Amino acid sequence: MGAPIIESLRKHTEAYLDCHLMVTNPLDYVEPLGKAGASGFTFHIETSKDNWKELIRSIKSQGMKPGVAIKPGTLVEEVFPLVESENPVEMVLVMTVEPGFGGQKFMPEMMEKVQILRKKYPLLDIEVDGGLGPSTIDTAASAGANCIVAGSSVFGAPEPAQVISLLRNSLEKAQQTK
Repeated sequence: MGAPIIESLRKHTEAYLDCHLMVTNPLDYVEPLGKAGASGFTFHIETSKDNWKELIRSIKSQGMKPGVAIKPGTLVEEVFPLVESENPVEMVLVMTVEPGFGGQKFMPEMMEKVQILRKKYPLLDIEVDGGLGPSTIDTAASAGANCIVAGSSVFGAPEPAQVISLLRNSLEKAQQTK
């Protein structure tokens, strides 16, 4: 996946195209993805500790929404400076599996990170990625996640539209009760 896929998709949709990159040099991908029509660009703090300010500026200059991701072993406090910066990220992605491949088991212990972020930043978009599906969505939504990534649970379902509807309804219900 990359800029050619985004460019092809953009020709057929106005949908939000969220690009999450676990790469060594995310700055190298900002311009190509921006030109291709990506809506959001999420990088990992683990690979961008020294240049995140430049990265956020570059992402915004390409008209994309900047986000930062943290792996399960990374302390949530590492993203605070990026959210509180003069030129902040607009979303934090909490990985609920180790990045690398689909179909992994949801790590409920990561919900503490979501809760900390939601309490500290009530208006921040907080996304979770990994192991999300009908059996885990309520846990993520009640912790404070308002954006989710669901791969295997949707694409592996006999009725993907029903799963999408269930996931969306769970998030909306949790947001209404907060």
